[in-house]
Amino acid sequence: MLKLYDLDVSGNCYKARLLLSVLNLEHERVPVNLASGEHLTEKFKRLNPRSEIPVLVDGRTVIWDSHAILVYLARRYDAGHWLPADPLIMGRVQQWLAVAGHEIQYGLAAARACLKFGREGDLQALQQRGVTALDLLESQLGQSPWLAGEQPTLADVACYPYVRCADEANLSLQDYSNIQGWFERIESLPGYVPMLERAQNVA
Repeated sequence: MLKLYDLDVSGNCYKARLLLSVLNLEHERVPVNLASGEHLTEKFKRLNPRSEIPVLVDGRTVIWDSHAILVYLARRYDAGHWLPADPLIMGRVQQWLAVAGHEIQYGLAAARACLKFGREGDLQALQQRGVTALDLLESQLGQSPWLAGEQPTLADVACYPYVRCADEANLSLQDYSNIQGWFERIESLPGYVPMLERAQNVA
């Protein structure tokens, strides 16, 4: 069985959980306690020498980094829907993985971490970078229903979590109608699951 080392509040871990659920892949979740330094132990470093989550274990195969996990799952367990072989679509997916790893990660996600978890950082600068990410998505989603074109791909899975949590970075999505429509499409996908920690907050 697939095993995912993760944390409820992590948007990067949620990317993996979301794709696992959409692909209907049975898996075991192994919570990692970052507060106690569990990710810094020698045991965990044997899984990921970068001491980061998520980590996916598939038999003897170990994959770390959220986007690497998405690519692995799409290639290993999907028939080409989530990471199409078409060069143009694949290139577009890679573009949005770059946005997810830069403007979103070091904008929206980092601002959220400052406000929600007390992490140090220049909040105003992080929020401005987050706005840049939102503007990029809003523009693209005005041209196509999904980030890479006419069907959902890894681009959408990679960008969705921290954009969905923009309110936790104190950024309003009120004026981003295209993003809000995109949320509705993602949340209507078969197998969609919400981010666990936010679901608990709503309950």
